[in-house]
Amino acid sequence: MSRFIITLIALTASVIALNATSPPISSNNSEELAEALQPSPLASDSIMANTTVADTVTKAPKVGFWKSLKNYLSLDGGDKKGSDLNKVHVLGGPFYDNQAGFGIALMAASNFKFNQRDTLSQPSFSQLYFNISTKKFWKLGMYGSLFLNANKWRINYDMSYENMPSYFYGIGYEKGNDDANKTMQHKHIGLFHVEALMRITGRFRVGPAIRWNYVNSDTISRPELLEGQDRILRNYGIGLVAEFDSRDNLKDAYSGWYLYGGVITRPKFLWNTYAFTTLELRARHYRQVWKGGVIAGDLYGLFNFGNPSWAMMSLLGNSNRMRGYYQGRYRDKHMINLQVELRQHVWRRHGITLWAGVGNVFHDGDSFGHLLPNFGIGYRFAFRRRTNIRLDFGIGKSGQNGFVFNINEAF
Repeated sequence: MSRFIITLIALTASVIALNATSPPISSNNSEELAEALQPSPLASDSIMANTTVADTVTKAPKVGFWKSLKNYLSLDGGDKKGSDLNKVHVLGGPFYDNQAGFGIALMAASNFKFNQRDTLSQPSFSQLYFNISTKKFWKLGMYGSLFLNANKWRINYDMSYENMPSYFYGIGYEKGNDDANKTMQHKHIGLFHVEALMRITGRFRVGPAIRWNYVNSDTISRPELLEGQDRILRNYGIGLVAEFDSRDNLKDAYSGWYLYGGVITRPKFLWNTYAFTTLELRARHYRQVWKGGVIAGDLYGLFNFGNPSWAMMSLLGNSNRMRGYYQGRYRDKHMINLQVELRQHVWRRHGITLWAGVGNVFHDGDSFGHLLPNFGIGYRFAFRRRTNIRLDFGIGKSGQNGFVFNINEAF
């Protein structure tokens, strides 16, 4: 059963695995790839010129398809050292959610170091992904974190472009809660976000950030729901961010804290039609509670002050928070949500996740009273050590639900 699940998840990557994981002769897989002996030098220049020397060449045995696939899908990717650095892992599989419908998700992820002699820096990681679905949705993106100069610098980046047919409900909780406001909207969305954080002391970092966002709503059935705002929007932002990070692992933490605060301003003089300032706050904590069990908590807030457009407002629901809600159905100037998750290892490379949470969008204190519940269950497969494939099913208010297929934990 375990082999069947493994093969199903990585079916799209099997051809790449066949080529990418056949180890070079210099690797440690000597029991699977015999070292090829170099030809013996000719003895024609020797005083024993009449002696015949036979060149002996031992060919490395071929590694079959299933053997290569098995190596690729092992926890160490076929590397007996257990090192996962400087390798590209490719995988793919189906997904479904209320917004995109049925689709295929393809991902290529890597942990790496720019300088192999740098023993102080954490491994950097990067993920390239492409999603396409039956509802004409597609998205190409890349994100990750780079650690440089003996862990002194951390560069976070996120870039993507997508074609998104979706539903729009209007601005505010009340409009999002009214099914009659459901209208079709087609958007092109692009973003480019970069943060350069310098270590100040210990685990504390601070640095500048830039934000670029583009939205083109070329089609919407009920344009009055935009409340007279522009359909094509470009936003340019600059700001300052700070973080404290004591997690034991960036992608699958068992212990530690992660605190983040950022202020991004988008003023008129930076060619913004709608000027506003954004405050983003995150607080996460992780603790092992028993053997194989980890409790993780995430408190998140996104607050916009000024005049944000409909496209730049806080949107409730995505693949990491308030999973199962239709992203963008509930939108307003401010958002806050809390989730607590139990991650439990079950057997070998398999685990489960249970979570519960609550969230809200609002524009002032009087509109804060509406709370939206969220809970769900997830399956975890250890694709690599401390790198999990996750399949989550989230449920929200009035039966809203959705599946999430991704790599690495939600937070």
